[in-house]
Amino acid sequence: MTPIDILILSNGPGEVTTWVRPVVKALREQLGNDRLQVRISVILSPCPHATGKETAIAKSYPEVDRVQASEHFWQFLLWGKTAENWEWRSKGIVIFLGGDQVFPVIIGKKLGYKTVVYAEWEARWHNFIDKFAIMKAEVAKNVSSKYADKFTVVGDLMLEAAAENEITSPIVNPKSQINIIGILPGSKSAKLTQGVPLMLAIAEYIHSKLPQTKFFIPVAPTLDLPSLSNFANPKNNRFTKAFNFQGADLIDNNLVTSTGLNVELKQENPAYHLLSQCSICLTTVGANTAELGALAVPMIVLLPTQQLDAMRSWDGLPGIFANLPGVGSSFAKLINWWMLKNKGLLAWPNIWAQAEIVPELVGKLQASEVGEMVLDLLENPQKLVAIRDKLRSARGEGGAAKKLAILVKEELFK
Repeated sequence: MTPIDILILSNGPGEVTTWVRPVVKALREQLGNDRLQVRISVILSPCPHATGKETAIAKSYPEVDRVQASEHFWQFLLWGKTAENWEWRSKGIVIFLGGDQVFPVIIGKKLGYKTVVYAEWEARWHNFIDKFAIMKAEVAKNVSSKYADKFTVVGDLMLEAAAENEITSPIVNPKSQINIIGILPGSKSAKLTQGVPLMLAIAEYIHSKLPQTKFFIPVAPTLDLPSLSNFANPKNNRFTKAFNFQGADLIDNNLVTSTGLNVELKQENPAYHLLSQCSICLTTVGANTAELGALAVPMIVLLPTQQLDAMRSWDGLPGIFANLPGVGSSFAKLINWWMLKNKGLLAWPNIWAQAEIVPELVGKLQASEVGEMVLDLLENPQKLVAIRDKLRSARGEGGAAKKLAILVKEELFK
C-alpha cells in the first residue's frame, strides 16, 4: 500500500473535542495503526472561541501523529509551509472538521489531495470538494443534481457517546432517592462570568429545599480549576452580586459555597458517563446542549442578561465587533440586544426538533425562580421522562464517525 497522509482541519474547542476525537479513532479502526502506512495530522485554524489549549488537546489523542497550532495557520494556507516544515506524502486526503469550508479547497489543491467536508447545516464549494459527509439530508436539499453523488448522510458527530452512555435510570423521585444535577456554565469568560454565580446560586436554592441533592461541574478540558473558581469569588467577579451569590472557595477538587454546599469538580473528559447519570442539568448555550441532547439528558438552558456587554461570544462578525478594543462594549450591548430580540431557538436539541423540547430561559434570571422550576421537574419525574423521550426522538442517527471514516477510506482507495 502506498503510504497515506490524512490531514484534518479543525479550529475551536468544541470541534476538537467532539468532532476530531471520534473521527481519528474511527479512522484508525478503519485504516489501522501502522504509522508508516497511515499518518494523521491535525492543523488548527484561528477561532474566536479558542482558549489556547486546543493544540494540547489534539496532541493528547493517541491516534494523531502531529499537530500544528492555529497561530501558524495563515502561513500554511498561503504558502503551504508548516512551522516545522512537515513533509507530505504523495497520496493523501484533507478532512474538514471545523473552520471555513474554503480552507480544504485551497489546501487540497496545494497538496494534490482529495477533500472530504463534514457539514452540519450548510455545504459550500460543491464543484471543488470531492465528498460531503452531511449531518442530515436537508443539508443537500438545494444542491444541484449534478453534485448529488458527492453527498452522503453520516449523521451527527456529537452523538457518538449516546450508544455507550444510554441512560438507564437517572430520573428519580426526590422522596426516595438522591438526585444528581450537572452544572455546565461553559468554558469561556463571557459565559462563566454570569453562568458560574447564577448556577451555583440556583444549586444553593435547590439544596436548601432538597438537601440530599448532589451537584457537580464537568470542567471543560480548556479550563483549569483556579481559573474556574475565580468566577465564583466576589473579589474577582463583580457579577456575583447580581445573583445574590456570596461566593465559593476552591477546596481540593470542590467548590464550597458560603452556605456549605459542596459542588464537585470533575476533570474527566469526556464526562459522558457522569452526565448520563444526572436527573437534570443546568447549562448555557453551545456544544454542551448538543452533547446532553445526544445523551438524552433533560436540561434547562440559561442565558442571563444582567449585563448585556458581558456576553461577547457570538460567532462570525458579531463576535468580532463585540470584542473590538475601546468600542467593543458598545457594540456588544447593541449586538446582544438585537440577537436576543431575534434569537429563535438556542439549544441544539430544540434546533434539531424546531421546537422547544428543553426550556430556554433568557433574561435577568434569578436563582429562586429557576430553582423552583427545577424542583417542580424533580418532584414530577414524568415531566423529565417526557423531555428525555423527546430528546431521544430528536437526536437523529448515530455512528457518524464510523460512516465518515468509511467514506474517507472509499475515497482513498478508488
